[in-house]
Amino acid sequence: MARRHARGTIPTLVGVVAVGIMVLSASSGWGADPFKMGVVDPQAVLERSKAGKRALDALKEYAGSRQRLLAKDEEDLKALEKQLKDQESGMSETQKREKQSQFRTKIQDYQKRAQEFNQELAAKQKELVDDYMKKIQVATQAVAEKGGFSLVVDKGSDTTLKIVIYNRDGVDLTEPVIKEFDRQNK
Repeated sequence: MARRHARGTIPTLVGVVAVGIMVLSASSGWGADPFKMGVVDPQAVLERSKAGKRALDALKEYAGSRQRLLAKDEEDLKALEKQLKDQESGMSETQKREKQSQFRTKIQDYQKRAQEFNQELAAKQKELVDDYMKKIQVATQAVAEKGGFSLVVDKGSDTTLKIVIYNRDGVDLTEPVIKEFDRQNK
């Protein structure tokens, strides 16, 4: 029950804060400028901007090259397994156990390399996202300041935490942020 409550807390809190800010700014004369709120989809900025596409393509190429190495290792293991089966009838029990032990060691090495690759890829992906989120934040700030926006919220997406349930098209700053991002990151 505590988990169910915790999931709804962040979107609810964001909504309460946004409504509170709007009420304060409207009722108290808290600033001469009208309150403007916008949303941006950072995932779309990363995927659709020129610099983001280049970074994602480089990450895909890295993953592809590592995957090709693992595929080669897998082919070698299959060939070795076939060779062992073909030669098994002419071996003594001691030789069979020794070859099977060597084969198991090679499988374990392959599995270890695959696990290390997955960890490397996850680390590179996290590094890329962290780096680009900082750049997206800078581009978003520039667009928000030019447009007089007081608050810009992460729109989220179906693959990430969805914070914004509804927004008018006029407050979605994703396209201008993509243009600003490309201008800043040539």
